[in-house]
Amino acid sequence: MSQHPSRRTLVAGSAALGALTHPLASAAQSPAPSSAMQSVLDYVQGQKTTGFLIVQNRKTLVERNWPAPPDLTFRALAYETTPEGALLEDIASQQKSFVSMLVAIAIDKGLIDVTTPVDAYIGAGWSKASPEQEAKIRVIDVLTMSSGLTPGFAYAAPPGTTFYYNTPVYAVTKRIVAAAARQPLEAITRDWLAAPAGMANTSWRKRPASMADTGNPTGLVTSPHDVAIFGQIVLDLAAMFQRSATNPAYGRLWWLNGGGYAIKPFDRRVDGPLIPAAPVDLIAALGALDRKLYVVPSRKLVVVRMGQAAPDQDFDQQLWLRLAKAL
Repeated sequence: MSQHPSRRTLVAGSAALGALTHPLASAAQSPAPSSAMQSVLDYVQGQKTTGFLIVQNRKTLVERNWPAPPDLTFRALAYETTPEGALLEDIASQQKSFVSMLVAIAIDKGLIDVTTPVDAYIGAGWSKASPEQEAKIRVIDVLTMSSGLTPGFAYAAPPGTTFYYNTPVYAVTKRIVAAAARQPLEAITRDWLAAPAGMANTSWRKRPASMADTGNPTGLVTSPHDVAIFGQIVLDLAAMFQRSATNPAYGRLWWLNGGGYAIKPFDRRVDGPLIPAAPVDLIAALGALDRKLYVVPSRKLVVVRMGQAAPDQDFDQQLWLRLAKAL
């Protein structure tokens, strides 16, 4: 599949945020959960979840928040609690998918061309590749984890030929969009996304020193409800997603179900779809400690999960086996 779809398929459109014209209906307006849905809730609570929310057809079906655990690693990613009882958390690598939306808006504004070399936006010398090698790395290569660079920014392969899940190189995307807009990332996120969509609890924060070795020093901190709003926007803009040529389970900083195989972080290839029990059109923003945002266009469905790392190694599969019965 080509990495260069038409401009129409690339843009999200800043005006498209206006698609979310109605607030998400409160779970308080919903009846008590069915036995199948209660099984889902019991399962996720037992998997060290702090926040869980399901939205379908813009209606909140269930919303639950549980106390933060005493775990010190988790506490490094946890912040204050909203008046509604939801814990604000650093959503880890889910931030990549939020930044993808900012890039799409920048494209719509004419500020970014994804086929342009990265150094056109942030200057030469941003990597440890030779000047000739670096000049061939385009924005699209960074967006699809196909830059050909190692986590230490050394040259390893021609850009666009190999998928490697690379957080330090991804973080360059934040520099690109800020440089293209000539505004700080915090201002762009607020003005282009959070404020228009009513995401009142979403902001960038400097991560603690204990997390400084990730190569990505700022975390996006938000609430389950704000993540659900973002998921609803994505649901309305599903046409912006396309599988990358190097990994059928990955688009532009988004995970995609339904491919023939998936190359996961740490270069782990798994045959079959990303989550076999989930709908084939599922789109996911996934972060460390099992931060989950699942979006299913065919069912107009958004599911959010926050909390500690789930004890079950196959948490995605186990959750969707239960959700399939409940929904």
